[in-house]
Amino acid sequence: MNPHTASKPYLRLTSAAAALAIAGSLAWAVATFASDEAAPHVTVKIDETPIERDTTFEPASYSSVVKRVAPSVVNVQVTQRARSVPAQALPPFMQDPRLREFFGGEGPEREMRQPSREGQGSGVVVSADGYILTNNHVVNGADEIKIVFNDGSELIAKVVGTDPQTDLAVIKVEATDLPAVTFADSDVIEVGDRVLAVGNPFGIGQTVTSGMVGALGRASLGLEYEDFVQTDAAINPGNSGGALVDIRGRLVGINTAILSRTGGFQGIGFAIPSNLARSVMEQLVANGEVVRGFLGVSIQDITPTLARSFDLSERSGALVADVVRDSPAEKSGLQAGDVITSFNGRPVVDARRLRLTVASFAPGTTVPATLLRDGKSLDLQLEVGHRPGEERVADTGRRGSRGGAEAREEAALRGVGVSDLDARARREFEIPTRLQGALITSVTPDSAAAKAGIRPGDVITEINRQPVASAEDAVKLTERPETKETLVRVWNSRGTRYVVVAETADGSS
Repeated sequence: MNPHTASKPYLRLTSAAAALAIAGSLAWAVATFASDEAAPHVTVKIDETPIERDTTFEPASYSSVVKRVAPSVVNVQVTQRARSVPAQALPPFMQDPRLREFFGGEGPEREMRQPSREGQGSGVVVSADGYILTNNHVVNGADEIKIVFNDGSELIAKVVGTDPQTDLAVIKVEATDLPAVTFADSDVIEVGDRVLAVGNPFGIGQTVTSGMVGALGRASLGLEYEDFVQTDAAINPGNSGGALVDIRGRLVGINTAILSRTGGFQGIGFAIPSNLARSVMEQLVANGEVVRGFLGVSIQDITPTLARSFDLSERSGALVADVVRDSPAEKSGLQAGDVITSFNGRPVVDARRLRLTVASFAPGTTVPATLLRDGKSLDLQLEVGHRPGEERVADTGRRGSRGGAEAREEAALRGVGVSDLDARARREFEIPTRLQGALITSVTPDSAAAKAGIRPGDVITEINRQPVASAEDAVKLTERPETKETLVRVWNSRGTRYVVVAETADGSS
């Protein structure tokens, strides 16, 4: 390396209100958050008894289960009233005075009316006094929400709170003695467990489908907090917000989305685990919002190449790629390169599950953690802080190129050009002032670095655990490599991460 101065499947949310296609981006520890004694609360029924799995008995009918569950699953009908759009909000060409007759009024009073819209989904009654769980995308933007019960009765509901980060919402009707569902412990369900999906697909009326749990811990919708139960029980548009129950009729999930090439069900559906739904629901009822714990770290899973580079015997755990300045993590002593192996006394399986676990703790809580640092085990007390509403782990930057020379054939990171981080580079790529490193100016296509995901505009901050402060540092640290694998720590628009670049004698990966 020399310095140089110069038709794939899609996901569909399953409400008939707006069948939204979105592209993709544990045990959930239910936390109790301190709140004012006068704050509202929701009382639910919970049965955490495990189901009997060591039996070959197959019931001839699930009718008794359906009879228990059906009254708790409701049809959610939403209406968004016609709206008037002020002239100022219209595109410039529509503000032409010659179009006034289409909008009515004079001057800034001109407006255009959007027609009313209707849609529907499903919901689950979770308390006898009227609280109902559904999906955020079912009720988002609704002016009126009507609940139709299994017996045909109807009530108007109001929104208690929504959480777009998990796609959950809590609504409420004024009623008593409603047939509330019983919650199961979704942490103990297993792949292969039989489940039933109950909802209102396509608005045709309450429908029950059966299947099994196909996978756990799925993260496929691009939401910030995902821990989906995958099932092959048929879920279709209109099922959103409905119940996924076990063979004893207990709630194990809230049906949310399907993976489909056509928009219809094709054997893969997703439900939000009941433990996660219950935790979010309790906070929405008590506070109107969800308060999540925050450490202030960028973490990633440990790949086989990263495990070799960090001399790890196992791939479990979460690798800390970056620590936000003045964050709870920095104040607690976490450092980039640490591998968090245990959190609150439980093993850390991967980065996603750790992120979910941290979020479940109340800000201000001190949690014990075990980590590996330079091959040695270390115990820390991590104080969980408030999650900033808009703060990101790393500042965003624009991609671009400034030209650079490729690495020499005998060096590591062949095909990568670098330059110093001067004032111009920092302005062009919006690189944080505190960040030190070498700017990647060019990457040869099909090189090992390119295949590892390194791109022009990235900033190298470490090579083989050694800090990089300049292009000269980067060059020196890649001369005469001892192995064909180089551990590189890079910053880019998505944050900071570790990358292993594996090269062969001919420069390929």
